[in-house]
Amino acid sequence: MSTPRAASVMSIIRRLGPFWTYANALSLCRAVLAIPITYLVYVGGPTSWLLGLIVVAAITDWFDGRLARWSHTVSDWGKVLDPLADKVMAVAVTGALVFRPIEPTLPLWFAALVLARDATIIVGGVLVAKRTNQVVMSIWAGKVAVTALGVTVVAALLRADPPVMQACIWITTALLVYSLGLYVIRGLRVRREGVLPADAGLDGEDGRTVASIQREPDAVK
Repeated sequence: MSTPRAASVMSIIRRLGPFWTYANALSLCRAVLAIPITYLVYVGGPTSWLLGLIVVAAITDWFDGRLARWSHTVSDWGKVLDPLADKVMAVAVTGALVFRPIEPTLPLWFAALVLARDATIIVGGVLVAKRTNQVVMSIWAGKVAVTALGVTVVAALLRADPPVMQACIWITTALLVYSLGLYVIRGLRVRREGVLPADAGLDGEDGRTVASIQREPDAVK
């Protein structure tokens, strides 16, 4: 016999919409690609293979949301899987660059910042979803910060000159901290007001606010 908690979990899962869609499959592929990419970074594998896999992962990131809209298969699962795949990739690859036995190229505090930020955003997203019964999207600053992190990772893999590497690290750090601050502000407003504010964030693709998207039949992934 099912327990009330199990019934509640199943209810939440049903509200997330269809899971097995082409767009969600792309997000899952990106999360899986984190395994070989992280391994190649850690062992110092062939740069051509490594960059090739990174390009494939970037393509899946660009296409998954658009494919969801084109195929009319937008779901809240997509809002969960897309940023989660990005966070898995970011934490895994950054950690590999810090702890690899051959010439670590990123400082430990940088990896700790990435991990702490992503963990905070995940926990905050869960709390916001429980409070509002809505899965909220990434804000525009978060997308910019993830892009900057990707540039920093590629610079580290290509062994950029120290001044360039330091510039990448500090610019990315500033963007990571800034975007985290915006997420925290959004979470505090939701806790205070009990609803998702109309200006809580942008989807990072077409500039519409969360409120305007929620009024449409299909929310943007």
